[in-house]
Amino acid sequence: MRILVTGKNGQLGRSIKRIVSDTKTSNTFVFVGREELDLSQNQNILKYFDNNHFDIIINCAAYTKVDEAESQIELASQINHLAVEKLALIAQTNNTVLIHISTDYVFDGNKSESYVETDTTNPVNTYGQTKLKGELSIQQIMPTNAIIIRTGWVYSEYGNNFLDTMLQLGAKQESLNIVSDQIGSPTYANDLANAILKIVQNQKLKTMDSTTQIYHYSNTGSCGWDDFAREIFKLSKIQCSVNPVTTKQYASSVQRPLNTVMNKDKITKKFDMNIPNWKDSLNTCIESLHRRD
Repeated sequence: MRILVTGKNGQLGRSIKRIVSDTKTSNTFVFVGREELDLSQNQNILKYFDNNHFDIIINCAAYTKVDEAESQIELASQINHLAVEKLALIAQTNNTVLIHISTDYVFDGNKSESYVETDTTNPVNTYGQTKLKGELSIQQIMPTNAIIIRTGWVYSEYGNNFLDTMLQLGAKQESLNIVSDQIGSPTYANDLANAILKIVQNQKLKTMDSTTQIYHYSNTGSCGWDDFAREIFKLSKIQCSVNPVTTKQYASSVQRPLNTVMNKDKITKKFDMNIPNWKDSLNTCIESLHRRD
């Protein structure tokens, strides 16, 4: 099979590429970034697929800057919604399976329990709203042959993420104020990449006309951002104390959901997955970073 992976320079795209490079596979993977496939330009999208055909598209590309999305609504909407709509139309026309990565921010965070895939969506910021529109476009255009995977709190050895920020700030400061009342589940990009590749290898995926599904994926367990930071400092042996603050105390003009913990039962049962705990995966990632240094 020919498999396209968009967002090759992002955390997830790079994680998938690393695994594929280290694994023997009969599939042909093509990794593209903005220079090859510019999702901000509809004409560029159409032109690219005029000359390139795939059995599976894994769309890891997204506009993920939550704060900046409020002032760059048009760009966020183009990449997270309109480009996804184009990909869905192309996939539908060419009998291509589409695996699309979405976000826990499609929820408003007011639920006291973990979110299941059928819970009502109600995003509270532009980023979440554009991602939800992308989901809805896929479901409308592709009633079959698409998979939407919602994830959140993604970190890795690559790029800018919470882990990278904490390692940098923790090395310079004695204490940090970290939000404590936003609860979620960190996701190690390498684990998500492995999950996606397991789905790709699943025989059921190759059965065309299977009903489009939404799945939730993150590491197991949950925490606040302050807990996440403390664990990073503990595992990295960084002497930096964490002062918990509330969302209201933290200066941000962008609303964020307070609870985005997602139930992973559906994806674990469907694809027989064993999802690691977030603390174990964080330790794995930090050890990987130390080996690179």
